[in-house]
Amino acid sequence: MLILIFGLIVFLGVHVLTTMRETRGELIGRFGEKPYKLAYTAASLVGFVLIVWGFSRYRASGLIPVWAPPEWTRHITMLLMWLAFIALAAMGKTPSRIRGWLRHPMLVAIKIWALAHLLVNGDLGGMILFFSFLAFAVYDRIAVKRRGDVGAPRLAEFTRADAVTLIVGTAAYVAMIFLHPILIGVPVLR
Repeated sequence: MLILIFGLIVFLGVHVLTTMRETRGELIGRFGEKPYKLAYTAASLVGFVLIVWGFSRYRASGLIPVWAPPEWTRHITMLLMWLAFIALAAMGKTPSRIRGWLRHPMLVAIKIWALAHLLVNGDLGGMILFFSFLAFAVYDRIAVKRRGDVGAPRLAEFTRADAVTLIVGTAAYVAMIFLHPILIGVPVLR
């Protein structure tokens, strides 16, 4: 579990650093933008690998139960995950009503993903993993709002980009249903 926690600290810590604009600016001024981005990417990758490795080791050693999620939470999670994939698909550069409504689609997707997984994972490692990402996304949204970043512009009507967002998001969601047991080791459909 320590590897998982360390990975979360590294990965999320590096991402929190980007919200600290003054510190980020000082680092870029001191080392240059390319070296900063390279270090940011390397640290993010190391953190991500540690999260995956740490969580898989934790799962292999036996889950530590905290609470037993009711069976009905699976259905809510399935719906929430579809919405998370729609939000993720809305990240494209093309303006859309969905993107404008969400403002910061990636943060919305992370919050929905984390909340959905907290509903169905009652073990300590899962709770630490998903709550950490939820807390980060809430923190980042507050940081974004404080610095005046209003996000994507709001459009008055649905566009072709909205249809593409819904199709791509739904297709990715369906693909993940089938890939989840292979990539994550946990079947979604029972």
